[in-house]
Amino acid sequence: MSISDVLHGKGHQVAKVRTTDSVESAVRKLSEQHIGAVVVEDQWMHDAGIFSERDFLHAVAEKGAKALALPVKDVMSAPLVTCKSTDRVETAMATMTAAKIRHLPVVDNGQLVGIVSIGDLVKYRLDQKDLEASVLLDIARLHA
Repeated sequence: MSISDVLHGKGHQVAKVRTTDSVESAVRKLSEQHIGAVVVEDQWMHDAGIFSERDFLHAVAEKGAKALALPVKDVMSAPLVTCKSTDRVETAMATMTAAKIRHLPVVDNGQLVGIVSIGDLVKYRLDQKDLEASVLLDIARLHA
């Protein structure tokens, strides 16, 4: 079970914002797209970091309502912690646990090819377990 299997099911779309975008606009994007994080690009369109709900909470706790006017670069998490599409789901989950993050951009050969959340990985694992249980039940019924 690899990250590419997860991306095959959920898609390769990645929401992005620029380092100069306001926190308010980034939060609006999170809300509109019902997602928990966006990848942040610099002026050269290189991945510079990630902005998540958690980054927003930390900014508001520190700056109050003024945080909404800040540029994303002032509150994003950087550098990016990433994985490859060939990585195993378990490896990605371990990386997320060790780094205490919930979103992991997927980068192959220097190109951003997707993003997975801990929820995506847990759902994939549960779906796999359900499939395994169904197959075992079918085999048991055939031999009964």
